[in-house]
Amino acid sequence: MTDVSNRTSVARRGGRHRRPGDRIYRSSFFLLVSTVVTAGLSFVFWVVVARFYTAPQVGLATSLISATSLLATFSLLGLNNTLIRFPAEREVRNAQISQALLLVGAVGCAAGGIYLLGLPLYGAKLEFVRNNGMSAVAFAVFCGCAAASMLVKSVFNAARIPEYNVLIDGLTQGVAKVAVPAVLTGLGVFGIVASAGVGYAVTAVVALFVLRRRLGFRADLRTRGTRLREKFRFSMASHVSNLINLAPVLATPLIVLHQLGAAEAGYYFVAFQIAAMLNAVSTAVGEAVFAEVSHEESRFRELMLRSARIIAAVQIPAAAVVIIGGGLLLQVFGAGYAEHARPLLTVLAFAALPVALNTWACFALKLAQRMRQLVGSNVIMAALSIGLSAAFADRGLVWVGYAWAVGNAVAGVFATLSLVRGRAVPAKGTAGAATAAGETSESFAGTYAAEPENPAARLDGPDEAARPYAGPYALDAAVPTPGVPSYPTGPSWPRPRSERPAP
Repeated sequence: MTDVSNRTSVARRGGRHRRPGDRIYRSSFFLLVSTVVTAGLSFVFWVVVARFYTAPQVGLATSLISATSLLATFSLLGLNNTLIRFPAEREVRNAQISQALLLVGAVGCAAGGIYLLGLPLYGAKLEFVRNNGMSAVAFAVFCGCAAASMLVKSVFNAARIPEYNVLIDGLTQGVAKVAVPAVLTGLGVFGIVASAGVGYAVTAVVALFVLRRRLGFRADLRTRGTRLREKFRFSMASHVSNLINLAPVLATPLIVLHQLGAAEAGYYFVAFQIAAMLNAVSTAVGEAVFAEVSHEESRFRELMLRSARIIAAVQIPAAAVVIIGGGLLLQVFGAGYAEHARPLLTVLAFAALPVALNTWACFALKLAQRMRQLVGSNVIMAALSIGLSAAFADRGLVWVGYAWAVGNAVAGVFATLSLVRGRAVPAKGTAGAATAAGETSESFAGTYAAEPENPAARLDGPDEAARPYAGPYALDAAVPTPGVPSYPTGPSWPRPRSERPAP
C-alpha cells in the first residue's frame, strides 16, 4: 500500500512518470493534421465539383461558400476562445456548451438571412438564392451549422483531445462534401453550395454525438454559473481581434485584382495558399498551448517558451523547404505560376517567421488577458499589410509579399514587447484585491501564477500544489465518492496516461 501511494505521489509531483508539455507536441500534431486533412479533402471536393458543373457555376458557388465560411466565423462571437480559456464548473459545463452552441447557431442563421437580404447591393448575380424560399432557408441553416461545427472544435481542444477534430472536422466533413455534388447537379449552382452545407450539417450532428459519447455532454439550458456573461468582454475583444486579423486576407486579393489584374490575382491566390499551409504550423502550436495553459495557468512561462521552441524547430526548416523547392511546388499548377508566382512565394516563406512571432505573441496576450494590446497588435498588422499593399502593389506582385511581411513583423514586435512589459490580469478574489492594494502580478519575464477565480478550487499543501490542474476539471474530479450516487453533470474529461495513479 505504501509503495502504491509513493508511486502515485511521484506521478502527481511530475517525476519520472510525468513529462509536462508532451501534450503540446501531441495537440499541435493533431491540430496540424486536421488542417492538412481539411485542406486536402477540400481540394478533392473542388476537383469533383469541376467534373460535374460548369466553370460559371463553380465561380458563383465559390462566392456563396466563401460567404458561408466568413459568416460562420463572424457568428462565433469569440465564444470559441471563452470555452477554452474559462471553462465553467463541472456541474454547469454542459450548460455553458449548450448556451454557446445555441447562441452561435442562431447568430449564424440570422447572419445568413441578413446576407441574403443585402444581395441586391453587392451580389446581384447571386439573387437566385434569395428568390427561392427553400434555398434561402437552407443557406441560412448552413451558416448556422458551419458556425456550430467551428465552435465544437474548441470544445475538443479544451478537453485536450484534438484528435477528434481530425475525425470530425477533417474526415467527416470532407467525405460528406465529396460524396454529394454528383447527386445534386439538378440544383445547378446551389447544388455545389448545398454539398458544402451538407458537410457542415453532418459535421455538427456527428460532433454532438461524439460529445455525448466521449465527454458525457447533455443539453442543459441553465444560465447561472456558465461564465458567458461574466466573460463577455473577453469574448468580444478576442472576436474583434480575430476579425481584424482576417481583414488583410480578404482585402489584399481585391487590391491585387484592382491594381494588377486577374492573372496576377490568380498567381497571388496560389502562392498565398501554399504560404497559408506553412503558417498553419504556428497556429496549430498556438492553439495547443492556449488550451494547455488554460488548464495549467501556473505553467504559463514554461509552456509559452516550450511552444516557441517547437515553432522555431518546425517553422524554420519548413520555410527553408518552401524557399528552395517553391518552383517545383508551383510547377504543379503550371509553368506560368512557377515563373510569375515564385518570387512572391519566396517572400511569403520568409514572412512565415514574423507571422509565427506575431501568432505566438498574440496567443500569449490572449492568455494573459491583455486584450487592448491584442487588438492593437492586430490593428497594426492589418493597417500596415493593407496600406502598404495598396501603396506599392502597382510595382509588382512581390511588393504585396513585402507588405505582408512588414505588417506581421511590426505587429509581432509590438505584441512581444507588450507581453514582456505588461502584467497578467489576475482573477477576481485575492489576486484582484492585492492588485487594487498596489501589488502587481508578475510579468511574462517571471512566472504567470494568477489564482483560480473560484477560491474553493485552491488546494493547499505541497502535494496538491504540484498537481497539473486543480480547477473544476481536476483529474480526480470524476472519481466517485463512496456512498454518494454519481450523476452525469458534465463532460468527463480524458485523463492522460502519464497522470493516472499507479495500479
